[in-house]
Amino acid sequence: MVKDHVLAGVRAAIIDLDGTMLDTVPDFHVAINGMRAELDLAPISADAIKLMVGKGSENLIRTVLALDFDDAGVEQRFEQAMEGYQRHYLAINGQFSTLYPEVEAGLAAMQAAGLRLACVTNKPIAFALPLLKLKNLDQYFEIVYGGDSLPQKKPHPMPLLQVCADFDLPPSKVVAIGDSSNDAQAARAAACPVLTVPYGYNHGHSIHDTDSDGIVKTLLEAARFIGMQN
Repeated sequence: MVKDHVLAGVRAAIIDLDGTMLDTVPDFHVAINGMRAELDLAPISADAIKLMVGKGSENLIRTVLALDFDDAGVEQRFEQAMEGYQRHYLAINGQFSTLYPEVEAGLAAMQAAGLRLACVTNKPIAFALPLLKLKNLDQYFEIVYGGDSLPQKKPHPMPLLQVCADFDLPPSKVVAIGDSSNDAQAARAAACPVLTVPYGYNHGHSIHDTDSDGIVKTLLEAARFIGMQN
């Protein structure tokens, strides 16, 4: 359930990308194993990768390399691995990822209700923008910030506070919606209300253990709750 009155007066929403709008683990799987093959490393499973995503590309690649190397070995290979990963990812970006249920219906309902929408992701902006366009989601967002758009990324509150400033709205009127503790921590630090979805990638932890103002099954259900309190 969503806490009473927490969404009252909400006029905008900040929505996460990976694990919230799109299941992108299949894209990560192809790109990471392409990179690993270039380093003569064995492929790893999609389930393993699912536990690693969400904290930005640098963290992802270091975590992947740490499966095979100590800290010094990771740093020695990091630049080569990062270049390979980015090359493979850009070549297949969006080809294997799929929309979660009711994402587009939810975005359309929020837009129809007059909410202003921003996408804030820890994915590099060069990956995020083409992906949104390929999936026809770019039309819903006034603002898109990637993990490298600003000096700090989630769970730091900076990207959320930047959206609030862009929209000229206090954080109390801007709800964040995501699938992980990154989103919830950023929202709490920014003083934004926050809703979480029960699917997606939360670093192997139950979303029920995350401090949010409520769990919504889909973005369409989020739109309905926002509508009910406004």
